[in-house]
Amino acid sequence: MSDADHYKQAGVDIDAAGRAVALMKAAVRATHTPAVLADVGGFGGLYALEDLPPRPVLVASTDGVGTKVKLAAQLGRWEGVGHDIVNHCIDDILVQHARPLFFLDYIATSKLVPEAVAAVVTGVANACQAAGCALLGGETAEMPGVYAEGAFDLAGTVVGLADRDTLWPRQAQMQAGDALLGLPSSGPHTNGFSLIRQVVAGQDLEMGLADGQTLADALLAPHHCYLDDVDRLETGGVTIHGLAHITGGGFYDNVPRILPERLAAEIDVDSWTVPPVFRHLVAWSGMSLAEAYRVFNMGVGMVAIVPADQLAAARTALPAVIHIGHLVDRSGDQPRVMIHRI
Repeated sequence: MSDADHYKQAGVDIDAAGRAVALMKAAVRATHTPAVLADVGGFGGLYALEDLPPRPVLVASTDGVGTKVKLAAQLGRWEGVGHDIVNHCIDDILVQHARPLFFLDYIATSKLVPEAVAAVVTGVANACQAAGCALLGGETAEMPGVYAEGAFDLAGTVVGLADRDTLWPRQAQMQAGDALLGLPSSGPHTNGFSLIRQVVAGQDLEMGLADGQTLADALLAPHHCYLDDVDRLETGGVTIHGLAHITGGGFYDNVPRILPERLAAEIDVDSWTVPPVFRHLVAWSGMSLAEAYRVFNMGVGMVAIVPADQLAAARTALPAVIHIGHLVDRSGDQPRVMIHRI
């Protein structure tokens, strides 16, 4: 028995890892720009920093897809979660006005299936390419005994670039009356899936929803990347004081992260139509609306704060944008976010 066979008997197949790399190599290379100085397979990725702003700031974020990967594995639909991890991370640094430079992914599993891993990384690469971001490197780990049989995990790190003089949020410029703009989500994105999987366990995942999607399609729709949307707002002359990415913790936990203590957000739940998938999840789970707006994005994946007199310009630049509320003066122990019917 060869040394490789001993390792394979222990649960790690080096040859399978090699096949996975061969399957994904073309997709990874397609993300490379002239700034990438090393080919796939190096010990470390090399990225040349050129054309820097006057006061450059590197902005980095790491995140995971959570238990959405379990639903993806159940349905054998791998590529979408690759988009999920890239777009989630890009949105996280976008709220600080950073543009992505490069991305690194990490895939861990109990047993490596080259085709599944290649499908995930192809999704990662396609999302990177769409955002002008290089997939600089990554790691695929086969760890029997650490992960349960069939288990799969996906995480990633993005590094972006911003100008120190234009970082968001700009709290000093925020004032009562500023408009809260909602940018529509593509679905639950990557949050709430531990609850979602419980709620849909007895449901037909191929059932049709009122918007024409199946339940499976609505749940696995990739996390939307807001880079182009924000670019359109800025190109349209809209002044953005801050962005809040509506992820875990929903509106109640994420909007306050960008507000000064002197201001609160008042949000009108009747200002947009909640997508059918969220209405079903709320009904099937029996959760209150207050909890729903803390667990899910309820159809709004990003909130932008802009001057009230720029609403028309925002709607012209990005017709899908929704006026969901405004900032108000806050005093004492007043809540940071008030969600109700205005």
